[in-house]
Amino acid sequence: MTAQTTPPRRALLIFNPKSGNGQSPLPRFITALGEKGWQVDAEELPPKGGFGPLLDHKERYQAVIAAGGDGTVSSLAYALRGSGVPLLAYPAGTANLIAQNLKLPEGPEELAQVVDDLCSVQVDLGELTVAGQTRGFVLLAGAGADATMIQGAEKLKDRLGVLAYVVSAFQQLSPRATTFELMLDGESKTVEAMAVMVANFGMANFRLPIAKGVSPSDGQFTVLVLKPGTLLELLPNLIDSLRARLNLGEPALDKNLESFRASTVTVTSQEPFPLQYDGEMHEEMTPFEARVLPGAGLFLTGASQEELET
Repeated sequence: MTAQTTPPRRALLIFNPKSGNGQSPLPRFITALGEKGWQVDAEELPPKGGFGPLLDHKERYQAVIAAGGDGTVSSLAYALRGSGVPLLAYPAGTANLIAQNLKLPEGPEELAQVVDDLCSVQVDLGELTVAGQTRGFVLLAGAGADATMIQGAEKLKDRLGVLAYVVSAFQQLSPRATTFELMLDGESKTVEAMAVMVANFGMANFRLPIAKGVSPSDGQFTVLVLKPGTLLELLPNLIDSLRARLNLGEPALDKNLESFRASTVTVTSQEPFPLQYDGEMHEEMTPFEARVLPGAGLFLTGASQEELET
């Protein structure tokens, strides 16, 4: 008799060569997957960020890997929405907030094990419409102080890495505020704020929670309104986040934040404000509309649904 051989499992790796700094551990990751019996087809992210024919035969893969920053991961997650093909958010960027929110390890061998285990969680995605264009996002979309901070960090990331966001934040101690008009599932609200964030996940760097009760799998956004003030007034929120991260008691996390729940959100501002989603700055300004795509994302992770909530 002829022995039956099991065909190798296949993964599609799409990498952004512009992400991150220094020598990449990506070859070690590919080698580790190969040692586990995987065939990895590696493709470079097209210059314009679209995926073209790369995903035409996605059904032949047991996993897709996005190796890049949060923008790369977010775009690929949206392109794969509803397909049932699990995605690994390989952390190859500067902040890698999606990987942090998914509680992924950092080492290439450990990440290869996550792929080999093929454990996944189904989460909501966000869909953003701005200036007549539709985009997807995983974490959050925001207008105001958060976008201005990310904009300032862009020129510092190559030199400072994740600390660029901290430096940029303290370069604008008193962010400007304006009047925002919110439409939340058809209900109108007017707020004075220095930022409005539409959150699907709820953790910032180092998995610090930005607000209570944010879940990526409940079919709703948590809409966060950052009240007018200075960055120094946000210190109690930071302290509460640290307490929550260290399990030192129930955090308040709402001293300078007002929050709402909605599955469709329209944000209009009295004056145009810069816009970011999933940590990427864009040319578009407010207004924008966001809607939840329930259960449209499938991510590889060893974490449970409960561990992804704040």
